Amino acid sequence: MTWTHAGPALIASFLASMVEFVEALTIVLAVGTIRGWKSALYGTFAGVALLVLMVAIFGPALNHIPLHILQIVIGVLLLLFGIRWLRKAVLRAGGKISLHDEAAAYEKTRIKLSGNGSSVAALDGVAVVTAFKAVVLEGLEVVFIVIATGANGLLIPASAGALAAGIVVISLGIAIHKPLTRIPENTLKYAVGVILTSFGTFWIGEGSGMAWPGRDESLLGLAVVFLVASLIGVAITKSYMRVPEPETEVAS
Repeated sequence: MTWTHAGPALIASFLASMVEFVEALTIVLAVGTIRGWKSALYGTFAGVALLVLMVAIFGPALNHIPLHILQIVIGVLLLLFGIRWLRKAVLRAGGKISLHDEAAAYEKTRIKLSGNGSSVAALDGVAVVTAFKAVVLEGLEVVFIVIATGANGLLIPASAGALAAGIVVISLGIAIHKPLTRIPENTLKYAVGVILTSFGTFWIGEGSGMAWPGRDESLLGLAVVFLVASLIGVAITKSYMRVPEPETEVAS
């Protein structure tokens, strides 16, 4: 397995997983700071345990699905997933919607938890559920990304990319105990939108029996096409820019 073959899956998984880990970490940090670290860690570990169980149960089933069908199904899902990210990234870059702000997301979660009262010493059900939900929702996206980018024998590099992202984000979170606002998350989401859309298109072609010119190297060409198209979209959005709408979602 060469770097040319494994590199795109590793990089795509790393960048996409980093976004999801940052968003989960923001919520867990808010839970731990306001409601106590015991509850936050209980919810986090319970979420991780559920994700591991789901992978252990459903992961082996993928081996029984014909590769071309798996590639098409994953390609379609990945294309929809990537286009969703890319659309929001274009709207953010064009000034149509507000940039995603982890500090604001942290503060929003903190205020919500503070309003329900604080229970730092005892195990807090609200805190446990909040941390659990954040880990499971973001974790499911990480699992999907790893499976999607790791199709066609690239599961190991895709998993390595996600693992590396998790180690980086968790290490930084432990070190500074604050939301990772210095990570250019909006730029990452833009890049990930381009990459996932490219992968989705590539897998649909592969599953349909299409012979891509240059094989894996064609991913770069697809990425350039979607990047250029999205930049045109940004320019058009800016030309019709209105007052930015507040972003209501904490995670994307």
